[in-house]
Amino acid sequence: MGTLRSRIGDLTGVEYPIEMYATGLHFDVLLVFFVYGLAFVLMGLAIALESGRTPALAGKGLLHPLAAFGVLHGAHEWLELFLMQIVWFGETYPTWTGWFRVVLLTASFIALTIYGIEAFRLPRHRLEANSIVYLGILFIYLIAILIAVVLTGRPEGQLDFGFYDTLVRYFMAVPGAALAGWGLRAQSLQARDQGRILLSRYLNWAALAFLIYGFTQFFVSPSLMVPARWVNAEAFLALTKVPIQLVRAAMALVVMSAVLRSIQQVEEERKHQLLAAQQARLEALEQIQDELTRRESMRRELLRHIVQAQEDERARIARELHDETAQVLSAFTLELATLRNSLRRRSELTQLVDRLQDLSRRMSQGLYHLVHDLRPAQLDDLGLIPAIKYILEQDCCPKGMQVDFTVAGSVRRFDPLVETVLFRVAQEALTNVVRHSGTNQARVEIHFESGGICLRVADAGAGFDPTAVFHPPHGWGIAGMRERVESVGGKLQIESAPGDGTLVEACIPVSEVVLGEMEGNDGTDQVNAG
Repeated sequence: MGTLRSRIGDLTGVEYPIEMYATGLHFDVLLVFFVYGLAFVLMGLAIALESGRTPALAGKGLLHPLAAFGVLHGAHEWLELFLMQIVWFGETYPTWTGWFRVVLLTASFIALTIYGIEAFRLPRHRLEANSIVYLGILFIYLIAILIAVVLTGRPEGQLDFGFYDTLVRYFMAVPGAALAGWGLRAQSLQARDQGRILLSRYLNWAALAFLIYGFTQFFVSPSLMVPARWVNAEAFLALTKVPIQLVRAAMALVVMSAVLRSIQQVEEERKHQLLAAQQARLEALEQIQDELTRRESMRRELLRHIVQAQEDERARIARELHDETAQVLSAFTLELATLRNSLRRRSELTQLVDRLQDLSRRMSQGLYHLVHDLRPAQLDDLGLIPAIKYILEQDCCPKGMQVDFTVAGSVRRFDPLVETVLFRVAQEALTNVVRHSGTNQARVEIHFESGGICLRVADAGAGFDPTAVFHPPHGWGIAGMRERVESVGGKLQIESAPGDGTLVEACIPVSEVVLGEMEGNDGTDQVNAG
C-alpha cells in the first residue's frame, strides 16, 4: 500500500484518499472523475457556443477565457483519471505525460485567472469602494502561501508532480475564482439597480458558485506544505464523506447553468429592445407616411387651387377683353366707317381709312381667338363636349387634321374644374399631335362612366419613349397634363413607343353630377372633325 501511495501521490498528484486505492479498477473513483471532467467540458463547450452565437454577456470576448478554462480543466481531469488507472494496474507512464498534465492544469487556471481579472475590472459599481480591501486580502493570502512554500521547500530526491499541482491551485485557481466571483457579484448589483431582476439572480448564482469553487481549491493533495498538511482532500472526505471533486463538479454545473441563463436573459432583453426599436421605427415610418400623405393631399389641394385660380384669371381676362377691348375696337371700326363716308371725295384718305379698317378687323379677329383660347365660352355655357368640338373645328381642321370624335355613355355635366382639366388635356394632346406626331389623323374619345369620366386622345404617328428623361422646356406639356389631372384626383396614363403612335388617357373619378344628364343624347355621338 505504501508503494502504491507513493506512486499515486508523487506521480499524479491526485487529491483522493490513498487508502481507497488498490490494484484493479475502482468504478466509484472513475465515476467521480468522469462526471467532474464531463461537467467542466460541457460548461466550456456550452459557453463557447453561446458566446459565439451571441455577443458576450458583459463585454466583447469576456466569456472566451471561461470557455477555455472549462474545456482545458475537464480534459485535465480525464487525463488524470487515465493516469490513475495506469498506476492502479502497476504500470508506469512517461515523465512527459506527468508534465503535460501539470501544463494542462496550469493553462486551465491561467484562463480562469484571465476571466477573473476581466470580470473584476469590468463593473462600474459601488463594490469598487471595497475593491482595495478585497485585493488586499488576496494579496495577503498570496504572501502567506508564498511564505509557506518557501518555508516548506520542494521535496528532494523525487519528481513530485503533486507539489506543482498544489502550487498551481494555491497561486492561480483560488485568486482567479475569487476575482471571478467578486466581478460577477458586482455585475449582479448593476443589473439589480437597472431593474433586471432575473439577470441579477443568475449572476448571483454564478458568483456564489465561483466563490465556493475557489474555496474547494484549498483541498489539495496531502503534503508537508502548510496548509496542505491539514487542509487537503483526505481531510475533506473524512469530514464530509463526499469527494472534493464532486463538489467542484457541482459548482461547474451551477456556473454553466447560471452563465448560460444569464446569456439567454441578455439575449431576451436584446430581442425585446430590438422589437421595441422596430416598433418605434415602424411608428416613425407610419408618422412619416401620414405626413407624406398629408403633404401630398395639401399639394394636390394647392395644385387644385392654382389650376382653379389660373382658369379664373383666364376667364376674367377673357371677359375684360371681350367686354371692354372688343367693344372699343368695334367702336373704333364704326368711327372709321363714318370717317370713310365723310371722305369719299378724297381718294388718298379713303385708302388710308380702308387700311385702318382692315387692321381693325384683323385685331378683332385676333382678339376673338385670344378670348376663346383663354376661356372658350362653350365650356362654361354648353359643357365639355361642345368645347372639344370647337377646338377640333377651329384649331385642327384649319391645319389639315382629321380627327374622329367619339362620345360613349350618358353625357352629363360635371364640376367645372373637372371639365376644364379634361378640356386642357385634350387641347394639349391635340397640340402635340399637330406638332410632333407627323400624321394628320387622330382620334378623341370621351367615355362617361358610372364612377367618372375618361378622355382618350390617340394617334398613329411617330410616337416617343415616355420613360425617357426630358430636359426643360421639353416635357413640360406632359408634366402640366399630369399635374392638372392629379389635382382633381385623377390619373394620367401615356402609352407610346417610337413608330407606334401615342395614346393619352385621363380618367377622373367623379361621384356627383352637377347639372344632371343632358337631354336628347342616346349615349353615343360620333363627330368627324375632318
